[in-house]
Amino acid sequence: MKFKYIVYSALLTVVALGTSSCEDFLSKNPDNRVELPGADQMRMALVNAYTYGNYATMCELSGDNFVDNNAPNESGMRYNLGEYSRLHNEIFAWEPGVSDNQQDSPSSVWEGCYHAIAVANHVLERVAEFEAEGRGEEVASVKGEALVCRAYHHFLLANLFCQPYRGPELSKSLQGIPYATSPETELSVVYDRGNLADTYDKIEADLLAGLPLISDVDYEQPKYHFNMSAANAFAARFYLYKRDYEKAEQYASVALGTEGAIDPSQLNDYWAQSFTGVEQAVQYWVSVERQSNYLILATQSVFWRLVGYRYAINGDGADATIQSYGPSWTQSDLVVDGAQYLCHPCYMNGLYSWGGQEYGVWFPSMMELFEYTDRIAGIGYPHIVRVEFSAEETLFTRAEARIYLGKIDEAIADLKAWDDARQNNTSTIVLPELTKERILAFYRDSDPGHGIVKELNIDKVYPSDKYSVTPEIEPYLQCALHFRRIHLVGDGTRWFDIKRYGLELSHAIGATRVETLLWDDPRRAFQLPADVLSAGMEPTDRNTKISNPEDYRMPVSALVKK
Repeated sequence: MKFKYIVYSALLTVVALGTSSCEDFLSKNPDNRVELPGADQMRMALVNAYTYGNYATMCELSGDNFVDNNAPNESGMRYNLGEYSRLHNEIFAWEPGVSDNQQDSPSSVWEGCYHAIAVANHVLERVAEFEAEGRGEEVASVKGEALVCRAYHHFLLANLFCQPYRGPELSKSLQGIPYATSPETELSVVYDRGNLADTYDKIEADLLAGLPLISDVDYEQPKYHFNMSAANAFAARFYLYKRDYEKAEQYASVALGTEGAIDPSQLNDYWAQSFTGVEQAVQYWVSVERQSNYLILATQSVFWRLVGYRYAINGDGADATIQSYGPSWTQSDLVVDGAQYLCHPCYMNGLYSWGGQEYGVWFPSMMELFEYTDRIAGIGYPHIVRVEFSAEETLFTRAEARIYLGKIDEAIADLKAWDDARQNNTSTIVLPELTKERILAFYRDSDPGHGIVKELNIDKVYPSDKYSVTPEIEPYLQCALHFRRIHLVGDGTRWFDIKRYGLELSHAIGATRVETLLWDDPRRAFQLPADVLSAGMEPTDRNTKISNPEDYRMPVSALVKK
C-alpha cells in the first residue's frame, strides 16, 4: 500500500513541497516533527486524530434516501439534470468509485481515517515512553482518547469497505481491513487485510482499554473529543452491531446518563427555534451548547453542493424521511391524493429547498460552512460539521437493544421521548402520544408505503442462537429504524442499517436502468481507492455472495412469517 494511505502522518511531520527551492529545503532540519513533551501537547495533537473525510455522500447515494431525478417518477415525469460529479453516478449504481479522489470520495474517507489513526499511534508511542518512566498517570486520559480514536476509525473503515459483520465465526471468512497499531517506519509496505472477525476483536480490545481512561475534565471543549458520553455512545453502537444487546443497552444508558426514560428536554431543541437563514440554522444544529450533541467533527466536504443537480432527497426518499408521515403525527382528517399524509409539523420551519421541487429538500446536517483563507479572492475550504454522536442516535440504539431484550415498554418510552421532543414547536397542532397500539397499527396492520417498512434480513446476515426477528417484535424494530432514518437523514448512517439488516432496495437510474441490491449483494462493501489497489492492497471482493445456506444457521423462530 502507498505510504500516505496507511499512515499519512502529515500533521505530525512538516513536509516540504515543490514550492521551496532545493537550497531552502536542504538548509532545514529534516526531522521537524512536532514535539510532544507532555500531556497537554499530546492532547493538542489528538485534535487531529479525527477524520476530516465525510462518508455521508457515498453512503447516502448508496442508500434509499436519495433518488435519481432523471429517472421517471410516479407521474412519469423525469428531468434532465447533470450530475455534480461522475463519481456520484458510480456510487449511486453501486460501482467502484474511481472518477474522483477529492472530498467525499472513497479515497478521501480512507485517507482521512488512516490519517486519524496515524496521529493516535504517534501519541500512543509517546504515551508508552511516559509509562516506561513510571509517569503513566500523567497521560492516562490521553491514552484513553487515542485508543478510542483508533478503535472508532477502524470501525468506520470496516463498516464501509468490508461486508457486514456476521458474528465471530462467519466473519472469519470475510475480508477485514489493515489494523494499524504503530507508526509507520517503512515505505511501500503491502499490508494484509486479515479477516473481519479479527478486525472487530482488535476494535473491541482498543475500545475496552481506552474507555475507562476517558475523562471530560482535561478538555477546554469536550465535544470536539471523545468525551465520556461520546465514547460510551460509540461503545453502544459497536455492541449493537455485534448483536450484544445487553452491552449495547448498558453503554447507551451510561452515555445518556439514565437507565430510565430520558427527559425530552435533553434532546434536540432545534425544532423550537426560529432562524433567519440557513447559516444560522446550521450553526445552531452543530452548536457545542446543545446538550444532545456528544461529538462534533469538522470535515472537508462539498456534499451540500449536490443541491440543484441530478441526485436529491426526493420521491420515496423524502416521503420516508423528512416528508414522512408516521404513527403519531399523521392526521386522520388530512387526505392527499387519496392517502393520509402529513410530514411531521416540526419540519415546517426547519427544512430548506433550492429552486424547483426536482431539487429535493435539504436538512441542516448536510449544509456547508465555508472557511475563508482569503475573503477578497473568495477562496478557502468547504466544511460540513458532523454531529458524529448524539443523544438521539444513542437513544435509538438503546431502544433497538431493548426490543431484542424483550423490554418493549422501556423501548417505547425511549422512542416516545424522541417523538415528544420533536413536538416542541407544534403548539398549534395537537398530536397524539406515541403508544404501543399506534406503533402496531402503523407498522404492522397497515402498509405506510414509500419503503418505510422493509423486510428485515438481519437473521440471515448475522444468525444468532439467542436473538431473532419475530412477528411480535418486528413492528417495534421497524419503528426504531424509521425514527433513526428520519433523524439522521443526510449523515450517511442509514447505510449501516441497510447493511446490518440486509435491507433490500432498488435504484432507478435514468430512463431505463434499474439496479437492485439484495440482502446478500457483495456490492454492499465499497471498493478500496484506486491508489491503494495500485500499491498492492487486496481488493474488496464485490462478486462473491454470502448466501450459501451452509454458511449460516438460522434460528427456527426467525423462519416464522407474519
